[in-house]
Amino acid sequence: MSDLIKELQWRGMIQDIMPGTAEQLLKEMTTGYVGFDPTADSLHIGSLVPILLLVHLQKAGHKPIALVGGATGMVGDPSGKSEERNLLSEDVLNHNVAGIKAQLEKYLDFNPALPNAAEMVNNYDWFKGISFLEFIRDAGKHITVNYMMAKDSVKKRLESENGMSFTEFTYQLVQGYDFYWLHTHKHTRLQMGGSDQWGNIVTGTELIRRKSGGEAFAFTCPLIKKADGGKFGKTEKGNIWLDAEKTTPYQFYQFWLNASDSDAETWIKIFTFLTKDEIDSILQQHQQNASERVLQKKLAEQVTMFVHGEAALNVALETTAKLFANQKAPADSLSEEDLGSIEGIVRSTYDASKIKEGVDILVFLTDTAIFDSKGAARKMLQNGGISINRVKITDAQMKVGSDHLLHDKYILVQVGKKNYYLVTIS
Repeated sequence: MSDLIKELQWRGMIQDIMPGTAEQLLKEMTTGYVGFDPTADSLHIGSLVPILLLVHLQKAGHKPIALVGGATGMVGDPSGKSEERNLLSEDVLNHNVAGIKAQLEKYLDFNPALPNAAEMVNNYDWFKGISFLEFIRDAGKHITVNYMMAKDSVKKRLESENGMSFTEFTYQLVQGYDFYWLHTHKHTRLQMGGSDQWGNIVTGTELIRRKSGGEAFAFTCPLIKKADGGKFGKTEKGNIWLDAEKTTPYQFYQFWLNASDSDAETWIKIFTFLTKDEIDSILQQHQQNASERVLQKKLAEQVTMFVHGEAALNVALETTAKLFANQKAPADSLSEEDLGSIEGIVRSTYDASKIKEGVDILVFLTDTAIFDSKGAARKMLQNGGISINRVKITDAQMKVGSDHLLHDKYILVQVGKKNYYLVTIS
């Protein structure tokens, strides 16, 4: 067994750890699990850290279990939330669980021939057969209300204006029961998760101790934050998803490429499998000439390849080269083939008759859904953040017309530094 805890510590991936966890992982092959919340049919990059914990666990010779919360998704986890979440129907949950399972199979080795083959479980499979009376008798009596009330996630919500429903109050006991069930039926000794889950995870170890006298272990990783205080994994357009249909490999690559030096230095340790020596060498190169962005390029390349594969990374690199390699060159230097084959940027179509007559720039930007409103488009335009065919637009009265067409059919719109839109006129 390689030293998993030592590996994760230098990467900055350990926050809380239960005494004896490191010793247990060095002693024998250990089954460990992470829970995933099926609120959507794709995971986003906020889920990458727990995925990576499972990958590191398997690489170190241990057995990973990915638990998808088909049952807990019906309840809603109050950890880190300021208000109660909408509850999902069983059909929607089943659809989401299937989508998440397909994604996890890309990152973990489920080959049953392996002694430490990954497994996927859905907690709905054991909860669907348990009645409310059974649950409060068999699990509820082992954990006191005082114990549950002492958790930070509960305290904060109880003190808030809206309070906390009984449904959400029971969440930690339901999650704790997952650990107990997996400990009993799958010999699971370890649970991992984000630091906001520590209270729920410890409830599981406590339930195992009180209900069966068993021993269980746990550790959490810090929640990822951006150096500027912004929310990790969010852009103006919303979440960065792992599903290529929701966030294209080009957009995904650009997210990592645009990381600040400070964030990239932290993230390259967490989100890649590069060794300490390799990372130290990259950091040294970066410090010698930060403008080359060697660090960000390596980070973006490694994470995009892990999530989407080499072919998708190559397409993202190709698109990036076409759009950014020579931004000072006029847009008509991009061939019709270049524009037609650019992958990953947002595409839309627009009525040729309107372009022939000439259309106000603000109307054009809202009609093509590049902006939700004329007000938002005007604000960005006034701040110098809009280019048409690589020419910065400053006149809010300008009309977009036939003279703006590239190869008689395209208009290339750039918003900010990295968001491109290709409008086909037909």
